[in-house]
Amino acid sequence: MSATFAALADVLARYPNEATILAANEETRERDDARIEASLVDASAEMRVVLFARYSRAELERVDDDSREALRIYATDIALYRVALSFGRGNERVKERYDIAIKRLEAIAAGKGALTFDGPGGGGLPGGGQPGEPSSVGPAEPIVVAPDRLFTRHRMRGL
Repeated sequence: MSATFAALADVLARYPNEATILAANEETRERDDARIEASLVDASAEMRVVLFARYSRAELERVDDDSREALRIYATDIALYRVALSFGRGNERVKERYDIAIKRLEAIAAGKGALTFDGPGGGGLPGGGQPGEPSSVGPAEPIVVAPDRLFTRHRMRGL
């Protein structure tokens, strides 16, 4: 996955009019794409901070297409809110979409939802307890770590 969860093209495809209005340069009246791209970087950083409560960087890099699309939507909404703030053009609709995106990300991080991945594992301490290592453990499965049994049939035979 790239450095951001969404690209400028994603913002323009989803909200072309809002992007143009919210990111219009005060002097030239043209859309400031650099500001939108900077907001996408900031939005992705904000999303990672929330998702790191449950997922490692390696796991976030291997989300599947379904999860990637959901993260793209959230990144777009968060980035537009940041653009609106940077230009002092916030509105209730943009703020509401931002709040919804953050609440959904927090719910995923709290285990009330889950991201899905390409390949096995995700969402816990997979494969030997090393974060980010692939395993067959699913994101909602509990993981129990315990020492080996002391009293086995083999060990008890000598007594």
